[in-house]
Amino acid sequence: MRRRMVFSTLLVTVIAVMLLGLPLGALTYQLIHEEAARQLQGEAELIGAESDAMLGSEGTIDTTKLDQEYPQRYIRVNPSDGSEPVTAGDPALSPESPESTETLHGSTSTELDTRVEVWASSSHYRTSVVRAWLGIASLSLLAIGVAVGLSMFQARRLTLPLMDLAATAERLGSGVATPWGHRYGIPEADRVAEVLDRSAERIAGLIATERHFATDASHQLRTPLTALTMRLEEIIAVADDPQVVREEGEAALSQTERLVETVENLLGRARKSQNAEVEPVELDPLLNSLQAEWEPVLQQERRRLLVTGDPGLTAMTVPADLAQILATLVENAYKHGAGTVTIHRVDTGHSVRIEVSDEGEGVPEHLSGRIFDREVSGDEGTGLGLALARHIAESEGARIELVQNRPATFAIFLPAGADGLSKRTGPA
Repeated sequence: MRRRMVFSTLLVTVIAVMLLGLPLGALTYQLIHEEAARQLQGEAELIGAESDAMLGSEGTIDTTKLDQEYPQRYIRVNPSDGSEPVTAGDPALSPESPESTETLHGSTSTELDTRVEVWASSSHYRTSVVRAWLGIASLSLLAIGVAVGLSMFQARRLTLPLMDLAATAERLGSGVATPWGHRYGIPEADRVAEVLDRSAERIAGLIATERHFATDASHQLRTPLTALTMRLEEIIAVADDPQVVREEGEAALSQTERLVETVENLLGRARKSQNAEVEPVELDPLLNSLQAEWEPVLQQERRRLLVTGDPGLTAMTVPADLAQILATLVENAYKHGAGTVTIHRVDTGHSVRIEVSDEGEGVPEHLSGRIFDREVSGDEGTGLGLALARHIAESEGARIELVQNRPATFAIFLPAGADGLSKRTGPA
């Protein structure tokens, strides 16, 4: 493309130079020739006036004087009395001379009827014409050179953005979805670049969503799968006791249903096709279920899980999401904490606060401000649980904070019940 643009510009420039240069060259030749003829005509008139003056005063013409005043000329003066013509100058320029070359001729007649003719070599004027033509040719070549240079610059300016845009499209096709951000000062190319950048942002968002879904799903599904595994191990261990097998089987089925619900919630959030719809939720059954799920796990480590605070509270939330958040906080206390894990619920009047704490060393000071960032962990964890918990809480109008570093205490702030107050559903 660049070569074609340069060639086409060169062709157009050459044609334009020829259309202008050839007529200009012919016009220059004509102007120089006419100027030389006028000059000889003027010299002939001056010589005629001088000849009349010499004939009137001296009766003869001083050819020596004419030779000195008009060098490189051949002059012939024909007196009016019919006497022999008087000649001066270079005889080689005479039209009768066998050595005569191409000459220019000028003539005039004076008031005394004296005829004066002047010849001059045309070589001097041909030199002027050649010089003028060389000037025209030099300017033409300069114009062609400038046109070629500008065409190369313009071709580069137009083709480089196309090559850059092609490279950007190739990057998008290979999965590198970072916006390029290049602009070229060409409106059409800039519009294409903006479209590609917007496409890159959308692709990056889709890739990030899929990646977050994969990591969030793996993290959220790990806890139900662990609990399900424990239930199945219990079934295997007490296979000879039907009652225990039945209870553990029901618990495993409950964990399976929770696992299915977790998968559906994660898929809905990843596709952004379902929005969390909050509803009044009684906290006691949810907390009891959580305690029943995690107590066996903690008991294996000779630890306990306690649920304290105001009973019978109701909050506006999504049950499955709140269960995931609390499970994440309990798992965080189980993995990174020590001692008893306490879930404490508080009625603040217009909201409900649920605190999860343990008796471990707490959160280091340098991590307290970044504990909810992705991939930030104080141990060998994934650094995803707390970030995902905060994201889920904020999506339904709740809030989760680290309220105390040592011992580590996390608090979930939930809107009150539907009547604007956290209502109790049982005795205090």
